[in-house]
Amino acid sequence: MDKDKTTENGGDPKAGELICKNSSNLRADDSGNPWSTGLFDCHEHKMNALMTFCFPYATFGQISEVLDAGEMTCPLGSYIYLLMMSALCTQWLMGSKYRSKLRRRYNLVEAPYGDVISHIFCPYCALCQEFRELKNKGLDPSLELNLDIITGIVTTPKFCKTQLETGSL
Repeated sequence: MDKDKTTENGGDPKAGELICKNSSNLRADDSGNPWSTGLFDCHEHKMNALMTFCFPYATFGQISEVLDAGEMTCPLGSYIYLLMMSALCTQWLMGSKYRSKLRRRYNLVEAPYGDVISHIFCPYCALCQEFRELKNKGLDPSLELNLDIITGIVTTPKFCKTQLETGSL
């Protein structure tokens, strides 16, 4: 009772490969660049891991400020995340939205879990991974200088402006 594979798959010999891939829990959207660090590699940046454990809303605020190029400021992002954490336990909505935004920007794979799953079950690890990814891409979310790099605007630091205005430089 051997059937021809092409008739089994509606005439498409590649369909069998697709079924095989789907059965091994691979998703079609797994193409893209790998993350620079793993989801559970929080030990690679201990200060951020500690900060995220104590104040996850602050880490989210830093990430959102970088990804939104300053449209959402760190305090505003932190405040929104904090409200969603304490009042509704729905911070995963914002977290997964910004994780998706980061993945799209850098063409990262949705791995090892989906964005929503990562932020529901491992929110601290997900935030730490996003922070490390931005830092490894040259955008340190803990610095305010990122906005100049992202927007391409070169500004003179306040200290230099004051010195130039007074003529003491």
